Amino acid sequence: MNAQRLPTVVIENVSPVVDGGRLPLKRVQGEELLVEADIFKDGHDITAAVLKWRPVGLKNPWRETPMTFLVNDRWRASCRFAGIGPHEFTIEAWQDTFASWQHEFDKKFQAGITDLGTETIEGAQLLEAAAGRIRKLAADATRLRELAATIRVGGPAEVDRIAHDPELVVLMETYGDRAASTEMRPAVPVYVDRPGARFAAWYEFFPRCAEGKPDSTSTFRDCLGRVEDAAAMGFDVIYFPPIHPIGFTKRKGRNNSVTSEPGEPGSPYAIGGPAGGHKTVEPTLGTLKDFDWLVKQVKAKGMEIALDFAINCSPDHPYVRDHPDWFYQRPDGTIKYAENPPKRYEDIYPLNFHCEDWKALWEEMKSIILFWAAKGVRIFRVDNPHTKPVAFWGWLIEGVQAKFPDTVFLSEAFTKPKMMKALAKAGFTQSYSYFTWRNAKAELTEYFTELTQTEMKNYYRANLFPNTPDILPFFLQHGGRPAFLIRATLAATLSSVYGIYSGFELCENAALPGREEYDDSEKYQFKGRDWNAPGNIKEHLTKLNAIRKQNRALHQYDNLRFLPSDNEQILFYMKATPALDNIVLVAVSLDPYNAQSGYVEVPFDEFGYSERDDGYTVRDLLTGERFDWHGRRNYVALDPHARPAHVLRFER
Repeated sequence: MNAQRLPTVVIENVSPVVDGGRLPLKRVQGEELLVEADIFKDGHDITAAVLKWRPVGLKNPWRETPMTFLVNDRWRASCRFAGIGPHEFTIEAWQDTFASWQHEFDKKFQAGITDLGTETIEGAQLLEAAAGRIRKLAADATRLRELAATIRVGGPAEVDRIAHDPELVVLMETYGDRAASTEMRPAVPVYVDRPGARFAAWYEFFPRCAEGKPDSTSTFRDCLGRVEDAAAMGFDVIYFPPIHPIGFTKRKGRNNSVTSEPGEPGSPYAIGGPAGGHKTVEPTLGTLKDFDWLVKQVKAKGMEIALDFAINCSPDHPYVRDHPDWFYQRPDGTIKYAENPPKRYEDIYPLNFHCEDWKALWEEMKSIILFWAAKGVRIFRVDNPHTKPVAFWGWLIEGVQAKFPDTVFLSEAFTKPKMMKALAKAGFTQSYSYFTWRNAKAELTEYFTELTQTEMKNYYRANLFPNTPDILPFFLQHGGRPAFLIRATLAATLSSVYGIYSGFELCENAALPGREEYDDSEKYQFKGRDWNAPGNIKEHLTKLNAIRKQNRALHQYDNLRFLPSDNEQILFYMKATPALDNIVLVAVSLDPYNAQSGYVEVPFDEFGYSERDDGYTVRDLLTGERFDWHGRRNYVALDPHARPAHVLRFER
């Protein structure tokens, strides 16, 4: 091996990476990926480096951009991804022989040294060698040889001038000698999602309760009114709990009663019956053709359907008959039902992902997602993924996205923080969060700083739901309508992706005593509703969703910044575009009972203003009001009933 061709550049401390580059970063189409690394070599020669990226696949050519030296051997560059699916990036660095010669020649010339004949020949040879590396653009090779010839006969001043000519600099950067370059291996994986993975508003409802009838079911074709109402409020995603056949054996009744009365619909999470399992629909909702019709109707309105992927089986599921070995067996040979002590789910059998026939089970689970993806569903909310192996989810998600790269997976895991993080790293596009239980200023600030400003931002996208069919937080139970206004504002502006479970817009807060669970939950029964009942907050939700769509700063996830407020009951924060051409300031009262006021601090100097200026204007996007503010500290007054929040746009 030629020692002159051995790589000598060191590349280390690359960021961002997830688990040392073992697992993929998350980005969306068009989103910037800012990469930094320590890059250096022995000696005093000048180093050059480029950031390279491409879709995964050896046949895909690398795109590249020069890296910029920052300080102390730290380098930086950024790129954006045009397509979706798996991508990768790497860094290539090498000794820049031309820049090193250019620097050496200039120092000697500026020092008054006139005997530079050898250095002049060295420079000409570098240009001639670069010309010899050109395979396509003959004109560039010709131009380099012309400049080399000029250098050979030029005096020191002429050579120094040509050495710094922008045309030559660009040519030599383009055709530099990388024979001894160092390329970072392996490349860092990046999964690039469609924009809807980062910015969306979800609306969840049970299809059987679409019309709000208290004693009978609605069908898929009856859902259109609810879809249109959600569209009018500005939601993008219609999310359905399981739509599959519901079992009859040990069917649950009202409020999770262990016995059901005739006509009670049972829990949709007890999947499987005489009509089939996970690849068909509950007969009372309609047929697969009816579902296909609804998918088209939703898409025609610029929305899409998300389905719940619940890996639960009722005792009547075909798997129980055909694959009893896929389930947990008791010593007496019976199948074990699901439990989460003290809760018991007698109507559900959990699958055993470590059974002897696990390969067939895993393949069958993947085939379920592929079945619905082929029908046009590309968003799946996954029920309790933390009760299945993390390795299974990594395998399933990778397999599905290989065929449908635009598929989005939402992890519904309210469990240990490390497990929630592991699931996100394994490939889940979005994740539920602890937002549901974060109410105080300090805990909101600490938690969302972790989510959006630490390494978590590279793999964990929090989809904020202030309520779910399973969870009615005490804050909503006791805070009345103002609590719903407050939590909606926080959810819609703290993260770029959020959702609500139907009934939230009606401020439904009837709970089982002492528990964070709905009384008369529609998980077990039909739910009578007036979708336009007095006191609803549909207008507020509509304004929030319109504000989100009209302000690009709210489309981003990791640009959240908390700002000082002298009142512990007022949370103040901002989101801004990198160019600061869209700045949104949010002040939210955290008190659903009492009026709160205080001073908030705006980093106005960062926006191009100073104390000498006359002031600046902020417009409340919720009310249309304009306020003239001055300096850093400004006064806000919030009332939980009349004005629980300001959503302010900085106007120049």
